[in-house]
Amino acid sequence: MIAVELRKLFRRPRTWAIVAVLNALPVLVAVLLVLTDLAPRPGEGPPFLSAVLTNGALYPLAALAIVLPLFLPIAVAVVAGDSVAGEAQAGTLRYLLARPAGRTRLLVAKLVAVLAFVLVTVVVVAAVGYLVGTTLFEARPAAGTSVSGTSLTAEQLAVRTVLAVGYVGVSMLGVAAFALFFSTLTDSPLGATMGALAVLVTSSLLFTLDAASPIAPYLPTRYWLAFVDLFRDPILWRDITRGLALQAVYVGVLLAAAWANFTTKDVTS
Repeated sequence: MIAVELRKLFRRPRTWAIVAVLNALPVLVAVLLVLTDLAPRPGEGPPFLSAVLTNGALYPLAALAIVLPLFLPIAVAVVAGDSVAGEAQAGTLRYLLARPAGRTRLLVAKLVAVLAFVLVTVVVVAAVGYLVGTTLFEARPAAGTSVSGTSLTAEQLAVRTVLAVGYVGVSMLGVAAFALFFSTLTDSPLGATMGALAVLVTSSLLFTLDAASPIAPYLPTRYWLAFVDLFRDPILWRDITRGLALQAVYVGVLLAAAWANFTTKDVTS
């Protein structure tokens, strides 16, 4: 069943259209940087964007930072929100549940497909960012510059980039868990997607309010950009570990809630 769900997801033109649109913004930003030769000053704009003019190998990180606040969560929410609700809306869910595989196995297959989409999407954004960065900007594979201003070897830069890609992927699992949970509550993929995005937008808005500071450490979007700390010298692990732990809690609770709801609800569509 997992193989069926993976084939179904990655054979849809819509899936690759989402990935293509997601990569369009970093490519556009790179082209504008080349044409204007103007990058934001350090500390302004997306992280690493000010450094890519002198080292294109850093552009995968800038690309992730560009799509992370809005476009990447939307892409993940659309796919995860459609996972169960899309079947219900199409009227195929009850036929899937008529198989002897059971609801739990079906939900696990849907979850694995969503996880695969998250992984593929984040890796593709980073890979396209690397190709664009090293093609349009000066590539210095022998070294990179940390956020702290010290030099990183090519090996250190590569390892930390892989860790950053993994961290962003884990952060997006939280988005997927919200959307998958809402997808078990409704027969509308759009409703599930909007529900997940509403939570994330609310989290982002609350994070900017001083009055919400007591709950700020528990907001799902709080540590999304903590991967920047991987490029400090030395690495600052505090926010990174907190971000991983927070996402683990959200993912665990939401998936358990999705399973409890999906295995007990009446399916008529």
